[in-house]
Amino acid sequence: MAEKKDKKDEGAGEEKKKKPMLLIIAIAVVALILLGAGGYLFLAKKEPPPEEKKDPAQNVPVPDLSQKPDIGPMVEVKEFIVNIISQDGNHYVKASLSIELSSDAAQAEVNQRMPQIRDAILMLVGNKTYEELQDLQGKRQLKAEIISKINTFLRTGRVNNIYFTDFVVQ
Repeated sequence: MAEKKDKKDEGAGEEKKKKPMLLIIAIAVVALILLGAGGYLFLAKKEPPPEEKKDPAQNVPVPDLSQKPDIGPMVEVKEFIVNIISQDGNHYVKASLSIELSSDAAQAEVNQRMPQIRDAILMLVGNKTYEELQDLQGKRQLKAEIISKINTFLRTGRVNNIYFTDFVVQ
């Protein structure tokens, strides 16, 4: 009888040893499967095909030359010279421009209000700094301000655009 108890105790001890061992083996198998799947995904990941270098000139839109552009009547503002704001000495702007209008009636009104328009342009340009007028963005901003200011005067039409025909900053 004592032998039976010893065999039972030995069997129970072996089962206690087998459970943690099975748990360790199961964890190791799961870890190997996960590592294998991750490695497969990493290695199987296809690199994107190299992008072909395209000529930027191919993306430039070609205008339809069969249609005539919609250009309104133009009024030329004669050359003017204005001192501008500068920290490092005297600078000035020498410019002339053309005003594109929406209608012929606006053209007559602009010609009638030319002193008022020249005054507004001189005031706007004179309040700019040398640095503002050196870059393209500053010139675009000046155009927008001139268009806005002249449109406040006009009653019979609107200014569509301003074209600088001469622009020198010194």
